[in-house]
Amino acid sequence: MRIAVNTRFLLKDYLEGYGYFLYETFRRITEKYPEHEFIFLFDRPFDPRFVFQKNVTPVVTGPAARHPLLWKFWYDVKVPSLLKKYKADVFVSCDGFCSLTTSVPQCLVVHDLAFLHYPEAVKKSHLLFYKKYTPKFLNKSRTVATVSDFSKNDIIRQYGIINKQIDVVYSAAKEIFHPLTEAAKQETKKKYTDGKEYFVYTGSIHPRKNLVNLLKAFSIFKKRQQSGMKLVLAGRLAWKYETFIDNLKSYKYRDDVIVTGYLPEAELVDITGAAYAMVYTSLFEGFGVPVLEAMKCQVPVITSAGSAMQEMSKDAVLYADANNYADIADKMMLLYKDENLRNELITKSKTIANEYSWERTAVLLWQVIQKTGG
Repeated sequence: MRIAVNTRFLLKDYLEGYGYFLYETFRRITEKYPEHEFIFLFDRPFDPRFVFQKNVTPVVTGPAARHPLLWKFWYDVKVPSLLKKYKADVFVSCDGFCSLTTSVPQCLVVHDLAFLHYPEAVKKSHLLFYKKYTPKFLNKSRTVATVSDFSKNDIIRQYGIINKQIDVVYSAAKEIFHPLTEAAKQETKKKYTDGKEYFVYTGSIHPRKNLVNLLKAFSIFKKRQQSGMKLVLAGRLAWKYETFIDNLKSYKYRDDVIVTGYLPEAELVDITGAAYAMVYTSLFEGFGVPVLEAMKCQVPVITSAGSAMQEMSKDAVLYADANNYADIADKMMLLYKDENLRNELITKSKTIANEYSWERTAVLLWQVIQKTGG
């Protein structure tokens, strides 16, 4: 089988979200199935390390698809011509977009429908594109996959899909995440928080991540506990970050909040693994990888109730109402006061974390790809 793959999110030194998903799954799939040919379609120059095996043919076709007009041109003009040129049997796209003009069977991976639930967190031009074309992409593709039952049910509910099966290919955390030694924890705390304990959030600085409520919760925690606890926000500054940063300048506990910016993988592991606990109360996620990363590091987690994270984490974390900063603060205080609860969550998280792996994700995705070409 000749499988074309949309690899425009495989970006050198900038793998996030879709990029990690592509990297981890197709690194394994191309190695496990050497009898199949893979055509990787890039929209800009690529890093040679993304050509995982000899059965991968990299192809660059611009222009770089960075906004709606170029998305439309790239998927509906450039991609179909390459699918025809390389005689592809299947086209796999893991970013929620596909081609509306090709007759080649397509496997579409939709991670979530956050744009429908929190439209204010999306650029207007992007939002219009998502709303107009997502139902068309779902209808056009031969198969659809997503990363959780939460997202699957949301897709079915929002678009009334009854004539097409949606397969769940659970996401996973990077293998590099692991428990830290006590010495490594102390070194990390010395580097980032002057040796103080801290709550950590990892992810982009973005409205949907609910960081204003996290700051409000941290204020309540600091007022009630009078502790030296810090709050570390580790992630890149994404769209609409300016308002958050401006608010932070006048924040009462500004000296106790550390914003690291984008971190290399190794540092992200350290800053996660050395934390007292992770607080990840995002308003909406299709899976919630940072929660799983913390669990793999044996760090207790507070996350959002009624979300994909609840499906994934079961009883191994504490849940708070993401829209209620007082409830988030209550959970932070509960975890701070109850060491037995903290240890219980760490023990439970070891079991849950072991249920998810990129090997499993790659197997599940390959099954959907086979179905697409069958």
